[in-house]
Amino acid sequence: MAQRKTIKVDDSVVSCCVSLSTDALSEGEAHDMAQIFGALSDPARLRMLSLIASENEVCSCALEEPLGKSQPTISHHTRILAEAGLIVGERRGRWTWWRLAPDRLRDVARLLSG
Repeated sequence: MAQRKTIKVDDSVVSCCVSLSTDALSEGEAHDMAQIFGALSDPARLRMLSLIASENEVCSCALEEPLGKSQPTISHHTRILAEAGLIVGERRGRWTWWRLAPDRLRDVARLLSG
């Protein structure tokens, strides 16, 4: 019988489903997780995610300088992170404000919590 794990994510304790080390992924779960890991495989996107995670929300315009990337490049990377479900955006005027999608990060933590 699979054992439930208790993990800590974003300063909250979560009791969730089994980890990769206790159950095999279904085809759909593997596809879903591959999309997440693909989005995180780029150093610029991983850094971008950490910048967004360090704040409640971050304007796209505030990501250019710390990443040293142009706005079209920022848009490309935020689109990939959003398609993977790792961030969610809200359009306000000319800019999009981004914040983490904590449930999605819990999925990743669950998978890796061997």
